[in-house]
Amino acid sequence: MATVEKMPMLQEGYEKLNADLKRLKAERPLIVDAIEEARAHGDLSENAEYHAAKERQGQIEASIADIEDKLSRAQIIDPRELSGDKVVFGATVTLLDEDEKPVKYQIVGQTEADAKTGRISYNSPLGRALIGRSVDDEVEVSVPAGDRYYVVSKIEFI
Repeated sequence: MATVEKMPMLQEGYEKLNADLKRLKAERPLIVDAIEEARAHGDLSENAEYHAAKERQGQIEASIADIEDKLSRAQIIDPRELSGDKVVFGATVTLLDEDEKPVKYQIVGQTEADAKTGRISYNSPLGRALIGRSVDDEVEVSVPAGDRYYVVSKIEFI
């Protein structure tokens, strides 16, 4: 029997997925109306509006199923309730790069990751390399631009 893999995420990510789900479910009736309107135009084989609306309906239904699956497997983690001296999901890690320049990342779920805002997925190359590390550990990460080296300088749970 297959086990259902839990999907760790922060409360913020869970709420965002819920909002996306509500928005998509609200769009459903609009798509049905668009399909009905396009159907009224006659010949469906050459009806671009009908095909576009049906394609959009398929995209919405697939997105709804995907989000509902993620929400059903969600394991909400509050980083403020965590502690310790090792990097875990939810931790905010300050790293020193090869030039001793500090960079700060929070380890988050796949749906919440955004490197521009300092949030990296626990499944990303850097995220995987950081999990389980302690302060002063050296981390080597292979990225498309080449190998990068970091030193963990600080671990926070905020």
